[in-house]
Amino acid sequence: MRIFTASVIVAALSLGTPALVQAQGTSSQPGAQTPSDQSSTIIRSIQVVNLKDLKPKVRSKVENVVAQTSEDDLRSLRSSIESTPEAVAALKANGLNSSQVVAINIADGVLTMFAKTA
Repeated sequence: MRIFTASVIVAALSLGTPALVQAQGTSSQPGAQTPSDQSSTIIRSIQVVNLKDLKPKVRSKVENVVAQTSEDDLRSLRSSIESTPEAVAALKANGLNSSQVVAINIADGVLTMFAKTA
């Protein structure tokens, strides 16, 4: 799998476009969505999920994605979150900050941020 570039992550957050942006992208197969294909959907809500609250099977899948994610991509993801006031507010409401976010998912107008706490 290819890692999404920072610009794709920034576009996904700032434009409110749907994408599977788990700090790691999808493969560049024909038919894969690009940000310009997705610009009609807006993020309607944000949820924050702590990895330790996930079921073991789901947690394992997220941790596998995180393990394959480069530090540069995590920095880009966290920078994008910091530039999105709504995302920062959702994290603060849960007593978290962007440095604890290890992955995100955007689907059906919902931005889900996965956070890892000690």
